[in-house]
Amino acid sequence: MTGAPLRVGLLGYGTAGRVFHAPLIAATPGLRLDAVVTRDPQRRAQADAEHPDARLVDDAEQLWSAADTLDLVVVAAPNRQHVPLARAAVSAGLPVVVDKPVAPDAGQGRALVAEATAAGVPLTVFQNRRWDGDYRTVRRLVEAGELGRVTRFESRFERWRPAIKPGWRESGTPGEAGGALFDLGAHLVDQAVRLFGPVERVYAELDRRRPGAEVDDDAFVALTHTGGVRSHLWMGAVTAQLGPRFRVLGDRAGYTSWGLDPQEAALRDGRRPGGPGWGEVAPERYGRLGADDDLRVVPTEAGCYPDFYARVAAALRDGAPMPVDPAEAVAVVELIELAHEAAAQGVTLPVPPLR
Repeated sequence: MTGAPLRVGLLGYGTAGRVFHAPLIAATPGLRLDAVVTRDPQRRAQADAEHPDARLVDDAEQLWSAADTLDLVVVAAPNRQHVPLARAAVSAGLPVVVDKPVAPDAGQGRALVAEATAAGVPLTVFQNRRWDGDYRTVRRLVEAGELGRVTRFESRFERWRPAIKPGWRESGTPGEAGGALFDLGAHLVDQAVRLFGPVERVYAELDRRRPGAEVDDDAFVALTHTGGVRSHLWMGAVTAQLGPRFRVLGDRAGYTSWGLDPQEAALRDGRRPGGPGWGEVAPERYGRLGADDDLRVVPTEAGCYPDFYARVAAALRDGAPMPVDPAEAVAVVELIELAHEAAAQGVTLPVPPLR
């Protein structure tokens, strides 16, 4: 990539900003982390130590008032701030990446996408688990017909966190979009729809298992796709024994894999993309493909979160498509909202026609 690096402003230096966005931006050729917006003294110290060439900014307004000094902004703030900050970026004419979920409700998400489209400002959403190695492996097997006609897709993003951690993700305050379904389900629903297409019916079970919990910490969602595949998705914080990450069943074979993609753990440990073995899992963790006892090991593709920001850079430089269509991210929020309704009523609900 030629020319000066694109200058990136990062709004927020909590888990999303510090663990995911900042290191991925810094590792992407053609991008430069130019500014980090955070007031928290501890986070400012972390940002200064980890990205000393980036300037520290107290308030997003300072970015909007000097929009000509940036080429891209990334919204990694709490969910309630996604839409207001992204709208401000669009108003300033700055291309914007929004962390998932794109909005705490679908109405706000649709309005944001409409504003960005009308203004001609590029907008995309950080659905990073499209670049998980195990998901990429499932997608390759499905598209190659290795399982035959897929009938059932099972996906789990489970944790064992019996103690409630303070913070907005555990808050039941309206607009925070907290809870397991919004947090983890935004990934699982997105992956299911990407694999098997539109959904016609939604069923869900949402529970608060831990004493004092304000939001769902134990969730199950069943999606019936228009093509006939049934997706069963589990997510939560109270799973004492974890199930398989993926189990995909077809009329020719099935595929099962265990354990999470290693990229998040590597980023949390301070490793950076580009080193040897990035995104790879050990052979003993490879999934199994086949039927009954006739199984063979299938090497897991390497995960590649850096590809997201490489595609963002290509979109801004060369006019290539952004890596995630924001309308797809809004559709995920619509399904999450419908799952909340289905769980509250204890029924299966049809997906309304496209708006």
